[in-house]
Amino acid sequence: MKKLISIIGTTGIGKTKLAIEVAKHFGAEIVSCDSRQFFKEMKIGTATPSEEELAEVPHHFIANLSVKDYYSIGQFEKEAIQKIEDLFSENDVVVLVGGSMMYEKAVIEGLNDLPEANEENQEKLEKIFNEEGIVSLQKILENEDPEYFKIVDKDNPRRLFRAVDIIWQTGKTYTENISQQVKKRDFEVIRIGIQAPREIIYERINQRVDKMMAEGLVDEVKSLRPYRKHLSLQTVGYAELFRFFDKEWSLDFAVEEIKKNSRRFAKRQLTWYRKETNIHWVNFENSLQESLSLLVNLNIKP
Repeated sequence: MKKLISIIGTTGIGKTKLAIEVAKHFGAEIVSCDSRQFFKEMKIGTATPSEEELAEVPHHFIANLSVKDYYSIGQFEKEAIQKIEDLFSENDVVVLVGGSMMYEKAVIEGLNDLPEANEENQEKLEKIFNEEGIVSLQKILENEDPEYFKIVDKDNPRRLFRAVDIIWQTGKTYTENISQQVKKRDFEVIRIGIQAPREIIYERINQRVDKMMAEGLVDEVKSLRPYRKHLSLQTVGYAELFRFFDKEWSLDFAVEEIKKNSRRFAKRQLTWYRKETNIHWVNFENSLQESLSLLVNLNIKP
């Protein structure tokens, strides 16, 4: 059976580097499931792999869209599975990598057959958002589904709209709606997670944000101000700097907020992965050697 090796872990932990080395070992290609790295205008703020890294191994779903494009998780599932099947015609192994939990889930398990957005619900939620702000949406979701609230991107109104809408339509929590595997895949999935002490994760995140600033994140965000209302830009690293440009925040404060919100996202990732039972964990300091040893033990060889 064909093997999909999925490299997961928190933001800034070294997934890209490990995925490239594993892919090189197997002569395989990489499919990204990092939903922020789809957009070509957001390279710095999403830590998109460098040109040198992209040249080492063929990557797919990196900088393939514009922030002006609409792109759903359903579209991604369909296109990613087609790409994986195409790659399996050339190789027995494909490497999947990314920290977008729902996008990885879409590939390895399939999406649940959730109802389309309800226009009346969307209008009601939009009204709440415009009149009362995002905190009111957060409170609604926390009351309706405290379990999903722990892991959702709380600062992304699109995520909140979708979850509450589904709850209202189905009468079940969003967690219940997405809990069961929908599609049996005709390939085997091996999930490798990179782990590190929380203080190391947070330190790496802080260093990564400083590196982004040195590489020109402010100019990147400035160039995207005309598109700031697009959903792709309602995300960490961009939302905070838009507030700097609006003169709401100083630059130093905006940078500290990027670090804080990135750490919060890493905490949500940890909460999500902690509930998963099929992850093989490797240490961040020795991730490649441990991963290759694990794969040999599973009888997966080049």
